[in-house]
Amino acid sequence: MKIELKTGERIDDLERNGYKIIQDKDRFCFGMDAVLLSGFAQVKDGDRVLDMGTGTGIIPILLEAKTSGREFVGLEIQKESAQMAERSVLLNDLHEKIKIVKGDIKEASAIFGGATFDIVTCNPPYMNENHGIKNIDEPKTIARHEVKCTLEDVIRESAKVLKPGGKFFMVHRPRRLVEIVTLMNKYKLEPKRLRMVHPFADKEANMILIEGHRGRKSMMKVEAPLIVYKSQGVYTNEILEIYGKR
Repeated sequence: MKIELKTGERIDDLERNGYKIIQDKDRFCFGMDAVLLSGFAQVKDGDRVLDMGTGTGIIPILLEAKTSGREFVGLEIQKESAQMAERSVLLNDLHEKIKIVKGDIKEASAIFGGATFDIVTCNPPYMNENHGIKNIDEPKTIARHEVKCTLEDVIRESAKVLKPGGKFFMVHRPRRLVEIVTLMNKYKLEPKRLRMVHPFADKEANMILIEGHRGRKSMMKVEAPLIVYKSQGVYTNEILEIYGKR
């Protein structure tokens, strides 16, 4: 389908199933964290999936390409990003499987109802130090800082919209791991799987991938670390596999 681009937009090839995505460098372009989350999330045949704060729709599009989920829904508060995501869905002729909803993460359970999804994914804003921000409505600020929702909002609403036994997958920063686990326990999203992501084997982790199950018993598996680069500018084989290049 032919899609008309707006000023500043471009179409990027996702190198998956021939899919493409519309992005705007002045708003926010997806990064490695979104790709790693799409590789970490486990979606089974027939699952209904919600991506919280979907941005331009990268995670629903990648999950549709990689898994056999039944339906993928992206929730996005920013009007322009939601519209861009909708056009990317149309560009890839995925409108029957992916739906984009403009709305607030803090109101997810009111929008969708309780216990309506098998899977929730989220690549939330990482930063909670908001001092010094000049424009809280600037798109990149909203994507990076907790100005429209907090970590607690994300975890609370995820727990509400998940079915009993449903799974939650999130990418975040290691420095907030204790807070993440505390909040997951508070809202009965038991942490089940944790993986640290390191830029190099001899460097400290700069991302975490975490999985929680709604209402399950506590027992968490810490997986082997995921290493991004084997040398400067050269990805490890596992990263290449996640990107679909092996």
